[in-house]
Amino acid sequence: MQPFFSTDGIHPRNAFRRWRETICERLIPIDLQPLHDVPFHGRLDVTSIGCVPISKMAHTAMRTEATPDAIRRHGQPDRLYASMKLSGQDAIQQGDQEAVFRTGDFVVIDARPAVCETSTGISLVVDLPRERFEAMLGPSRQFCALTVGADLASTILANTFIQELVRVGNQLTPDAAARMASIGTDLIVASLAERMAQEVPRSVHGNVTVQRAKAHIEAHLGDSRLDPPQLAAAMGLSLRRLQELFHERGRHISDYIWERRLEAAAKRLSDPACAHLSIGMVAYSCGFASQAHFARRFKDRYGLSPRDYRRAQRQDFPPVASAFGPSSEAAE
Repeated sequence: MQPFFSTDGIHPRNAFRRWRETICERLIPIDLQPLHDVPFHGRLDVTSIGCVPISKMAHTAMRTEATPDAIRRHGQPDRLYASMKLSGQDAIQQGDQEAVFRTGDFVVIDARPAVCETSTGISLVVDLPRERFEAMLGPSRQFCALTVGADLASTILANTFIQELVRVGNQLTPDAAARMASIGTDLIVASLAERMAQEVPRSVHGNVTVQRAKAHIEAHLGDSRLDPPQLAAAMGLSLRRLQELFHERGRHISDYIWERRLEAAAKRLSDPACAHLSIGMVAYSCGFASQAHFARRFKDRYGLSPRDYRRAQRQDFPPVASAFGPSSEAAE
């Protein structure tokens, strides 16, 4: 990470004011107040892994409030912020949800008014795309300000991965950094999904079940045997009940599975790191039992054959494509 700001060397009388100015410029204008009448110390380090900005904040105790006026003028409604506690303890309130999180825990908040009291400690704040989380977990109000505890193995995995990613981030190529950041984001999603499943209000139980089903689909896209009956069995539901839950949300299970397979295939066909894979390998890795079936469905969805789609995408990455030597089209 790169040092961004430190109160070291600043007169104690001015330290907190300078810290507040820096945080307001780096994040959004928010109200910050020290919690104790002691000299304030703070340090902010920053980095970006792929397109994911990450900040490391170490400071003495303070109170932070994102006011409705500040959110209205400067909030970023398309973003979420995961705060991973490396040391200390925080208490946060957002909407009707309150959370206390300690070392090893994390919590996610969105661009709504919030109040946080932070003890002396260190946190990693990860700036995340809201759309990706809501596609898997439902509206952000269902999971924001929910303590995701270190007692979950998935939380330990997510925290460890993000910390290690920060440590080695400057050694990664841009393509590798983007892929690793995507994996880190998915680990946070998975940990949130597991936490949500522990204590689910009845009113949102259907939403969480569908999101769990979607997460299972993502994890098994490459399995050509994955179909609605197998998915229902994995969820511990009857096929009829799972179909009802999807229908209530305007979807059909089989349509969703094929849609995600096609989207995954399109992503791989456009990824320079997958240029060495034949069309058939892409098809099979995304759960299609035959290349002909894949080609037919792909053209119906995207208007191009998989081969033509890959060729069109490669035109946007000529330097990367050339790094693989002779065109892989010839190899196919």
